[in-house]
Amino acid sequence: MMAFERIDATNVPEVGGKGASLGELARIDGIRVPDGFCVTTHAFERIVAPSIDALLDRLSRVRPDDRAEIRTLSAEIRRAVEGVAVPEELAAEIGRELARLGEHAAYAVRSSATAEDLPTASFAGQQDSYLNVAGPPAILRHVRRCWASLFTERAVTYRARNGFDHRKVRMAVVVQRMVHPDAAGVLFTADPVTSNRKVATVEAAWGLGEALVAGRAAGDVYTVRDDQVVTTEVADKQRLVQAAPGGGTEDAPVEPGRRTRPVLTDAQVLRLVRLGRRAEAHFGRPQDVEWCLTGDDFHLVQSRPITTLFPVPETGDQDNHVFVSVGHQQMMTDAMKPLGLSFWQRTTPRRMHEAGGRLFVDVAPMLATAAGRANLIGTLGKYDPLVRDALQTVLDRGDLIRPLPDEAPAPAHQPPAAIETDPAIVTRLIEQNQASVAVLRREIQGLSGTALLDFVVADLAELKRVLFDPLSSQVIVAAMEATSWLNERLEEWLGEKNAADALTQSVPHNVTSEMGLALLEVADVVRPHADVVAYLHSVAEEGRQGAAFLDELAELPGGREARDAIRRFLDRYGMRCAGEIDLTRTRWSENPATLVPTILTNVRNFEPGAGERHFEQGRQEALRKEQELLTRLRALPHGERKAEETKRMIDRVRTFAGYREYPKYGMISRYFVYKQALLEEADRLVRSGVLRERTDIFFLRLSELREVVRTGVADAALVRERRAAFRSYETLTPPRVLTSEGEVLNGRYRLPGLPPGALPGLPVSAGTVEGRARVVTDMARADLEAGDILVTTYTDPSWTPLFVTAAALVTEVGGFMTHGAVIAREYGLPAVVGVGRATRLIRDGQRIRVHGTGGYVELLDGGDAA
Repeated sequence: MMAFERIDATNVPEVGGKGASLGELARIDGIRVPDGFCVTTHAFERIVAPSIDALLDRLSRVRPDDRAEIRTLSAEIRRAVEGVAVPEELAAEIGRELARLGEHAAYAVRSSATAEDLPTASFAGQQDSYLNVAGPPAILRHVRRCWASLFTERAVTYRARNGFDHRKVRMAVVVQRMVHPDAAGVLFTADPVTSNRKVATVEAAWGLGEALVAGRAAGDVYTVRDDQVVTTEVADKQRLVQAAPGGGTEDAPVEPGRRTRPVLTDAQVLRLVRLGRRAEAHFGRPQDVEWCLTGDDFHLVQSRPITTLFPVPETGDQDNHVFVSVGHQQMMTDAMKPLGLSFWQRTTPRRMHEAGGRLFVDVAPMLATAAGRANLIGTLGKYDPLVRDALQTVLDRGDLIRPLPDEAPAPAHQPPAAIETDPAIVTRLIEQNQASVAVLRREIQGLSGTALLDFVVADLAELKRVLFDPLSSQVIVAAMEATSWLNERLEEWLGEKNAADALTQSVPHNVTSEMGLALLEVADVVRPHADVVAYLHSVAEEGRQGAAFLDELAELPGGREARDAIRRFLDRYGMRCAGEIDLTRTRWSENPATLVPTILTNVRNFEPGAGERHFEQGRQEALRKEQELLTRLRALPHGERKAEETKRMIDRVRTFAGYREYPKYGMISRYFVYKQALLEEADRLVRSGVLRERTDIFFLRLSELREVVRTGVADAALVRERRAAFRSYETLTPPRVLTSEGEVLNGRYRLPGLPPGALPGLPVSAGTVEGRARVVTDMARADLEAGDILVTTYTDPSWTPLFVTAAALVTEVGGFMTHGAVIAREYGLPAVVGVGRATRLIRDGQRIRVHGTGGYVELLDGGDAA
């Protein structure tokens, strides 16, 4: 037993998160907390845990997605817990505390769970609370019910899906003297809708706040900024929750005269928000606070962190900042581990801020000047209209960015030096890149210890030299400018929209589109051998991981040829994977089983030689389109000149467009060499007892890893803390734009004439296709048939093999020149990217129509997809 006055944040293992929070709240000057005590987790361990040991063994073996078994087993555990006998000494101790606080008073009896890593996870609402409980027998009964609520179906499922060990979770119980309030509600010290940290939101209802907290009733809503109430929404409050005479709570009607009367005055709202700000300052992060009002006195009865807010990048100053997501530009919005973040920050020339396992660039300085605004909005508007719209919203409001005068007139835009349309330039750049990687592979051999770390850091300079080679940039810019020229001129001259999409099919030297076709060639080797196909089906169905299946494959008739074909593919493309800019992600070479479902899809959907035919078909279609456009141009006034200029631009875009994917391929090739060498070093550290497991290095920054290697000492607590933080970051959705106030801005499309119910996006590859949507969030689980439309969150080069089968593409993230758009155009797939919440609004199997020219998606059968 622990009284509130003995509890602080260090007591989470004994009293759980809720109990520790109440103890801390009670220590803050000016905040009133109803008195109480905690039945600690030691009671749970001594009384409950031994009685359910065998049941927990069974629970640990249940799959997180087996809802029926979880439901059955969790109910059995709850019955066992509610039936345990409370020892006399604990009952007596609880009785003495009740006598001290008021034996005949009413109490709230609340669950307070604890688990390793709890500070970065939200268990809010997963266990039970009981109000208006009076008398020692009733309180003991409800203590047992709180213990049992640790094993509700929703709590068990949450822990299983988020990697929490059921045996490490313990339950304390808060027993707190009841306040019988006139009004109650919730205070968020950051806006729960916009995430703005400077805006507080208060929700208020008559009586107890139980219905409001549970979402069963609406209350008044007040928003506060800069110590002023800026909005007030008064609800029609028909019913309230109050204490029932016999214990518990009951619903009751609100008196007609109070139904539309504001629950709080502005002065009370401001006083409450100031209390919330004290709690926020004390806990160091925005809080979700439950409060009660009796007379004119506020009591805070709970405070927990708002875990759904995306963290704000730290800058070390009080200036206003506007952060643009790097992940939305790189088609990698997943959280990255510290080592991956460290490598990416050392690779890029721009200063990047870190938050929530993602990287952001502060564009506030650019937005502050006319020249910077024009350049930034113009560039982003061309490739990501949602980011442009979000930034324009910031500028239009005028409350965050203070315009600065340009010190001198903005210089006229200087295009990069012109280069000749010469295929030999691309060939030479690719050869130089390959040669540089070959030197890296040779020179890194045999290095270890600090010599290895110093070599990697030094070689990052060579990576940047190759990646940002001025000639390489000229080639990419030349292709982009030729694409824009073709689209603009041919729409002006011929009314032909997005003409470059058809003209850039099957361009040479695109290492990423070639990769998709190369996997078709692997399928050609597999297809004739029934035993090999059957074996690969078993690998996919069992969810096998790793590379061991390749050796087993070689034992089958035709298996050796299949294995060798897969290995040849891996020799060239095995450094790739989903989210490949994060060096720590598992590569195809490390887990070739990831490719098996796609190989089987190709076996099922294509005939032999499909790869060559696919490329040649695209080339011929581009040639036919070229001839058609040139013929139409020649019929126009000054047609020969227009046709000649257009032909020159077509040659230019087809010569240079394919190269755009190669610099990143070279970068990822180097990353994989670094990773292999660093993992060998990690194995040495594990053998010497410095690290627990090799993947611990993923949770260290590059400079920190060098110190571990140098000193032979690692901070195990830091690694555990970062693993836990990473798990929490994985649950967050990063915003496109984030301000230093924490406000999330994702922008919106402004498409005139959008059909009712259609989902707007960015048109990046022309054409219209109707088909079955396949919503895929994991490439290893993809099962596409010819004609299916691929719907996913984002695509990077690792997704290219699926483009061969798909009839069209829809993504939540993307821009005109991002990977998915480029490859979709080259493969001739209609594509719409940047479709917000596409994977949730479109059902798997639903028929949809993709308008790749107009930039929207129609839902054809059941447009109310969840």
